[in-house]
Amino acid sequence: MASEPQEHIAETLLKCAHSPDLAATIFREKVKQRPLLLRPTSPDPDLNARSKRQYERLQKAKKQRKSNKPKPLSAKQKRALCVYEILKEQQKYAIYEPLHRMWCGYMREILGLSDGKRSYVEASSVGPILVSADFHGALLEVVRSRCGSRVSGKGIVVKDTKFTFELVTPKNELKIMPKEHTVFRFEVPLEPKEDGGEEPKPLIFEIHGSQFENRATDRANKKVKQHFDPDL
Repeated sequence: MASEPQEHIAETLLKCAHSPDLAATIFREKVKQRPLLLRPTSPDPDLNARSKRQYERLQKAKKQRKSNKPKPLSAKQKRALCVYEILKEQQKYAIYEPLHRMWCGYMREILGLSDGKRSYVEASSVGPILVSADFHGALLEVVRSRCGSRVSGKGIVVKDTKFTFELVTPKNELKIMPKEHTVFRFEVPLEPKEDGGEEPKPLIFEIHGSQFENRATDRANKKVKQHFDPDL
């Protein structure tokens, strides 16, 4: 004689909490007839030849894309190729005069002088602006330095490195001016007034090179405190 089918444990527990009819309904709808959701999966490449070929093609294409991407030059290769060196025929003052005029407009804009309404700046607010400014194109002059031979050196900045300013002088020479223990001066000319009156005098600034011993891209987030520099 066949044994009677054993009652499901979920149905037994439901009958303990509900009436037999309600328990049977809940068991039928929530347990027996509950849909089983299966997440689709990719076929195993080892079991399916077509999927294996597709997988191999994808891996080959990925390697091909990586091999076609050019690798960046190393520092040694850049020095060998003279990537950052200014050629002799490009060391001419007249080439960089338009860059200087563009830089003057850039400085008037970041100092809030481009509208022509203001003709002055405050030292407390202009300091952080000058530190984070870009000096490529500035006409700098050395006014103080521990090395006397650098004083009165003047030229347009063509390269701003971490420790030096490289200037092209009016004599078409490239001069490398270390920033350490050196004070530079530059002028920002103001735009003439619309009424045609007297031409305003340019603003004159002096900066301590030791405060600028960072790459131009790193100075934007640097905070510089005002203090006396005993080295000068």
